[in-house]
Amino acid sequence: MLADDHPFVLLGIKAALEKEEEIDVVGSARSPGALLELLRSTRCEVVVTDLTMPDPDGAVDDGLQLVRGIRREWPLLGIVVLTSLTNGAILRAIVTDPAIGVVNKMESMDEVIVAVRLAAQGKAHVGERIAGALAEAGAGAFESARLSPRESEVVRLFAHGLTINEIAHKLDRDVRTVSRQKRDAMVKLGVHNDPGLYAFAQAHGLV
Repeated sequence: MLADDHPFVLLGIKAALEKEEEIDVVGSARSPGALLELLRSTRCEVVVTDLTMPDPDGAVDDGLQLVRGIRREWPLLGIVVLTSLTNGAILRAIVTDPAIGVVNKMESMDEVIVAVRLAAQGKAHVGERIAGALAEAGAGAFESARLSPRESEVVRLFAHGLTINEIAHKLDRDVRTVSRQKRDAMVKLGVHNDPGLYAFAQAHGLV
């Protein structure tokens, strides 16, 4: 079963997998909610899902929350996560589960196929780019980030869905100050965009 909010990505993955013997794509979804609904109605052995796939109405979480929810409800299901994120802390949070494979979206489809075959056997495959990002980040990447208390507070509130203006109002700070603190936190964490910052916050229990 496939899940990605980009239809052309779904078509590409489906076409590549269906060329392989003994691999059948039994369904596809373009949101977390649609994926869960499909999983509850259609039997499959492996799910290949994008990590960053916001639900249109916000009713179902994406990212690590989605992956962990699937793991809880279907503990025997093989899971392969596709992501373009390179943050070491986020990736470590995923590969902590030895049954979840992770492949970077920039890697060849051969990596995805290997990950799917291993997931069907209850094993996890870590793509070459993912392994490289983990090695580069090193074991102490998160510990060395050293966010200030105010930066941590801004990240936590942002992860709970507040805008910069709302955070500034809540903390009684200037909007420019809050914006700078968020930006500084992202630099320290090695996160380059808002989805990455949200995924990092999920990975470390800030949401």
